[in-house]
Amino acid sequence: MHLYHTGEIWRQFPQLVPGIIVIEGIDSNLNSESKLSPWFQLAIDRLEQSSESQLPEIAAWRQAYSKMGLKPSKYRSAAEALLRRFRRQKNVPRLHPIVDLCNAASIAFALPVAVFDLDNIDQYIEICHANGTERYLSFSGEIETPPQGEIIFKDASNNAHARRWTFRQSKLSAVQSSTTQALIISEGMHSTASKDVQKLIENLSQELSSLGVFIRGQTFLSVRSPRFEFDNHWSQMF
Repeated sequence: MHLYHTGEIWRQFPQLVPGIIVIEGIDSNLNSESKLSPWFQLAIDRLEQSSESQLPEIAAWRQAYSKMGLKPSKYRSAAEALLRRFRRQKNVPRLHPIVDLCNAASIAFALPVAVFDLDNIDQYIEICHANGTERYLSFSGEIETPPQGEIIFKDASNNAHARRWTFRQSKLSAVQSSTTQALIISEGMHSTASKDVQKLIENLSQELSSLGVFIRGQTFLSVRSPRFEFDNHWSQMF
């Protein structure tokens, strides 16, 4: 199995910094609650200084969405949407211990963090421009067809696992109680993304390990190393 961003994505967004973790041994009965508060506090401290849209991490994604021809006030990155909700409620809904931990990391670092159930992804994840034939399963159960040119997460069966890049994930590969292995990806666009994405991935890996989750692989991609190959036993960056 592998993950990669197409050359067209890298040409359009050369500042992109993706970080990836592949995990197994997931148990829906894990208790990650005690690990959330410190990250929530980091977000509270930052939001006391400025609104989420003014944070450099969010501002960079807003610029990327504008470049994609999308209105940033209508289509927000997952990180901005979470931060907006958190600012209003000082909390976020609990969904699954792994998702909850990733959401807390996303809020703390103001970076999108997506989690995909690997058992429901066919062969690979390709971050690419849609050709207009892919299928996307919404959480309401509807099948959508992303328009040609939209940036999606796609697999070998022509399933779109996320729409408008970091806007919304598909129900098809969402983490659920039966999930045992998953791929986590965080992506940054801002000037210090290399440092910040690395810190997020490393801290998140540590917290996952402390819960007894096995880190099968971890890496950072770039235009020179755009592809991540992994299977059930080993991982390597190419």
